[in-house]
Amino acid sequence: MSTRQTLRWPYGGTVDTSPTIAPSRQLHLDAVVRSALSGTAASALVFVTGESGCGSTTFVKRLGDRCGPGRPLDAGSVRRLTGLPWAQELAGDALTAWGVDPSEGVHGMARQFIATVECGTHRWDAVVLVTNAHLVDPLSIEALVSATRDARARLLVILDWTEPLRAGMPLSAHDHGDPARGDLFDDVRAATDHVVELTPLTADDVAVLAEQSGALVPATGIAHLLRYTAGNARSVVELLLEVGPTDWTNAHLSLPAPSSVRRAVRARRRRLSHPARRFVDAVAVLEDADPLTGAMSAPYAARISGEVATPAVMAEVVESGLVIPLNAEETLVRMRDAVSRRAVLEELGPRDRRALHACAADVVDGHAARLRHSWFAAASLPDDALAERLAAEAGVQARSGSWATTGELLDLAARATSDPDLAGDRLLEAADAQVGAGDVAGATRHLAQLESLRETPRRNAVLGYVAVVRGRSGEADNRLQRAWELINPRRDPLGASLIAQRHVLHSLANCQAQQLVSWADRAMELAPAESPAAIEAAAIRGLASAVVDSPAAALAGYASLVGSVPEGAVAARVRMASGWLHLATDNPEEAREELESAVPTDHLGGSLRISLWARAWLARVQFVTGDWDAALRTATTGAGLAEQSGMTLLAPLLQWTRAQVHTLRGDWSNAELCLRHGTVSGQDYAIMRVPSALARAAWHEARAEYPAVVRTLAPLTEPWAREWVSSPGFWPWADVYANALVVSGQLDQADSFLRPHEQRAAAAEHSSAIARLAYARGRWHGQQGDLDSARERFTTAIGRLEQLPAPYDLARVHFAFGQTLRRAGRRAEADSVLSTARDQFARLGAATYVGRCDRELAAGGVNAPRTTDAHSDVLTPQESAVAELVAQGHTNKDVAAELFLSVKTVQYHLTRVYAKLGIRSRSQLAAQWSRTDGSTREVRMTPDRRAERGS
Repeated sequence: MSTRQTLRWPYGGTVDTSPTIAPSRQLHLDAVVRSALSGTAASALVFVTGESGCGSTTFVKRLGDRCGPGRPLDAGSVRRLTGLPWAQELAGDALTAWGVDPSEGVHGMARQFIATVECGTHRWDAVVLVTNAHLVDPLSIEALVSATRDARARLLVILDWTEPLRAGMPLSAHDHGDPARGDLFDDVRAATDHVVELTPLTADDVAVLAEQSGALVPATGIAHLLRYTAGNARSVVELLLEVGPTDWTNAHLSLPAPSSVRRAVRARRRRLSHPARRFVDAVAVLEDADPLTGAMSAPYAARISGEVATPAVMAEVVESGLVIPLNAEETLVRMRDAVSRRAVLEELGPRDRRALHACAADVVDGHAARLRHSWFAAASLPDDALAERLAAEAGVQARSGSWATTGELLDLAARATSDPDLAGDRLLEAADAQVGAGDVAGATRHLAQLESLRETPRRNAVLGYVAVVRGRSGEADNRLQRAWELINPRRDPLGASLIAQRHVLHSLANCQAQQLVSWADRAMELAPAESPAAIEAAAIRGLASAVVDSPAAALAGYASLVGSVPEGAVAARVRMASGWLHLATDNPEEAREELESAVPTDHLGGSLRISLWARAWLARVQFVTGDWDAALRTATTGAGLAEQSGMTLLAPLLQWTRAQVHTLRGDWSNAELCLRHGTVSGQDYAIMRVPSALARAAWHEARAEYPAVVRTLAPLTEPWAREWVSSPGFWPWADVYANALVVSGQLDQADSFLRPHEQRAAAAEHSSAIARLAYARGRWHGQQGDLDSARERFTTAIGRLEQLPAPYDLARVHFAFGQTLRRAGRRAEADSVLSTARDQFARLGAATYVGRCDRELAAGGVNAPRTTDAHSDVLTPQESAVAELVAQGHTNKDVAAELFLSVKTVQYHLTRVYAKLGIRSRSQLAAQWSRTDGSTREVRMTPDRRAERGS
């Protein structure tokens, strides 16, 4: 049986021209084809799953298009089966069309089904496509699964099986019903060879689907739709068809409930008793005015409904699936999801909604909540008195750093204000607070309206702020420069401090330390000492002063600042910056503590921007210290939040860690997705370009494509990167670039590059930077033939790294040291060092480098690892290593770099391989190697590799 694989694809991809499938689904299709082909078992079971409405049925149908004689999934025949709700209780009914007798039981039915399959020369004798497998009778499912375990036929069975309904999942017309069907889901999934989990759609997906539907949906509308539907494919497609084409540009568009959800909610709501229905309606109204809280009070809902929430009523409500209890006592509840809430509100109608909101305004606690309900209860707007109260409360929320609530209140105040100029000012303040809270998508919905306002310093500052977090460096620079030109700091010091603070963020994103210090000093001079703006300016200034002056002084300043700021959203800004600097100064444990405390600000109504920065650097801490599972979780969660919020600025920083972990684990498809999602242009911010380059360099380095590493990192050698980007500790790229230069044979360039970096690291006494540069210098000495100097540098690097929690860097040094020793002919010593590297990589789960170590050990031939290589009896270890890499599609130059040999040596070994195996070409070698060694190898080639294959 083939190895079971779980394929997860949560982010973007290439555009598919089909009108029925999203780009990320196209990547799923390619991946499942590759995975199925890589298996060596006679039969295979593929399990396609996801939440209700995820598009799994369409996906399986499209997968079926790839099945058949001569198609990618080569099969003698293709059989299709669809589960029907009215037949799911008829045992064995689904297979009777092929003459299978249900009375024969599971194994008898499996044998009978196999007897109907004609065996031939195709990869699979038959493909069985089962859509809506959760509606197929259990006996037929069990028989099909059993048939894949029978060696008399080669079957590929593909099941489209919606996950059992759970809290938060979109409502479905047909759920699993009884627990036994959920158990069958678990049993079949456990027996599956390949699992494809269809995760929610991405912004790229929605953009393509919108284009295919003929709707001209702007980026802000796409973000709004994605957030509202949580990426559910069915809901997205329905709304693209149901919302008017011109409505998408309306900043205040309230999306309706998708038709399928509306039908499901109507049916469930009508089955409820009057008290239960009123309770559900009250919860929907409470959440309508307070969607950020995520937890509604059941006692309040009962008071608003005017009914008694007896245990029987609550049981009925929960059983309906419309309301989800959040605690055992059922005192905190929420609606199932946003689309279900909208469907309930639509069922209520405007008059009943306003009446319930008016009642809620008298019941709920908290001045902000009461004001929001008053706004929804208002029979007509504008209402200037209400607008004043909303704006005043927004000021209270802003002083505590609760930007999400501030933005929401100001947005409502602007819509209740009759004076156009005052309404515009309040909308600007709302957008500013929304960006501060990380709701960039919400802020950008107002862009057209904001740009139409008269030009003021505040308007340009807000638009510049939006441009910064969206990663638009040129636009931000123009907006912020214009804002500073228009402001008079003496007349409006608070406005000037705000603009200066925006320049601080702009300089941070561009990694311009001197400019940042200058703008931070202005911001702190102009703003009150204890204001959030002044504290954030001081916090970020510490990062730049560490580059310009002294990291020790900056860290001391953070210690003092943290002690003087009360815990909360403002303190998180200080802790985030302090954690980043601790990471840069070789203190990952302190960094972890600070960054973990800064992460939750998005849950406290504070700044998601700060939280995303904290997540990005926390993921790097976890990566550096070897906790890669945690690093992947942290970065993946952050990347999802960045996409949902529209905060493009930080996407490449988060994708860097994801791409690197996937690369090192050998998960090339997922790594490529992360690289694609983190792709930037040369005009983007430095904070975007640097991690994007580092992620791609890690990809190329892992594949021994060292010239590509040099090309990828070359922009970081330009003048713009000499100040902060090249400061020791902040960005670990110099050693990677120098190593690639050496392996590529560019020794003079490597020497010239290394010298200033070595001097700067030594002057800063930065231990990890010194160690990483020392290993690159060790490579350089080894290439020069000076093994003693090389040994000294490698030993220095190892000694320093052993004092730090840096297992990946330590493994890299041992790997490079072992390669250098092997090239120098010290095979026994190289074997010992490479074995150490292999063990270190294995502990980390770095399968890519474990494989490279195995090839090095095999090429050394001293204590080569045992192999199932079918050619090991005729090829020497080094010939086998060369043959394997060539069979995978690598050029001779790449093989030479990977095995640290000359190109002539590779050519010599390859000639001997051809002679021994009786073949004449690389394509014949690839075919023979894949056929005889499929159980232990997987051939992977990028498009450019395929183009180079004949070289």
